[in-house]
Amino acid sequence: MTSFQSRLLVALVGVPVLLYIVLLAPEWALVLSLAALSGIAAYELSRCVGVLQVSPALFALTVLWAVGTVMAIAYRFSWLPPLLTVYCLLAFTIAVVRGGAVKFQHVCAALLAAFAIPYAFSSFLHIQTAGHRGFLLLPLVFSFASDTCAYFAGRAFGRHKLAPKVSPNKTVEGAIGGLVGDAAAGAVFALVMNTWFDRSVHYLPVMVLGFLCSAVAQLGDLTFSLIKREFGVKDYGKLFLAHGGVLDRFDSVIFVAPTLAVLLGLLKGGGA
Repeated sequence: MTSFQSRLLVALVGVPVLLYIVLLAPEWALVLSLAALSGIAAYELSRCVGVLQVSPALFALTVLWAVGTVMAIAYRFSWLPPLLTVYCLLAFTIAVVRGGAVKFQHVCAALLAAFAIPYAFSSFLHIQTAGHRGFLLLPLVFSFASDTCAYFAGRAFGRHKLAPKVSPNKTVEGAIGGLVGDAAAGAVFALVMNTWFDRSVHYLPVMVLGFLCSAVAQLGDLTFSLIKREFGVKDYGKLFLAHGGVLDRFDSVIFVAPTLAVLLGLLKGGGA
């Protein structure tokens, strides 16, 4: 199967499934999907940085806690601080027992995988309170539109490298294209919501959201590229075939979703 065929297959299967889970499925299905993404992401990051190799126990603990973090946020947020405390105690106990094989970088990466990434995915549950379930599409729309527009703008106009030591192919012109493209994506989103879903979404605020989220999306992309480059990994996984793994496909979403949850909360609180 060629790269194009695998990407087409993922799109044909993945997009309808994604739309169903985000827009139509019961909330428990959304929660389970977020928990599954978090568990897979924890697996991918742990394997990338070497946690799996140096300590299968810490690896298993991290994947389990990543799933548990989503469940705690979804059903009883007060569980999260105790979960974090217990995880830290267990993680450092494992590090001590392993006699130095588990490095501080392994524990830090495990903490990122067990809590920060699941917390980011769980932001979808907070975005849901924005008023209409269609708003759950915004992290995906802004992430994927930014990536697509930046790619084509970079191919057409790219001259100046953005971060050559992290991602050699990204350019300043591409980054600008992503910013403009996401603002346009925000306008299209508002048009769709107002036309077909009888909402009153103001164009300018959602366009500004798109502009800001593109900057965050590109930061997320570069961040996870930096980790891959540091550890000499091409892709985090193969779940999405040529698209790579969860962290390859959702790296921008992990940064955009919590940012969007905060910004939408501020807009809602301000009556916008």
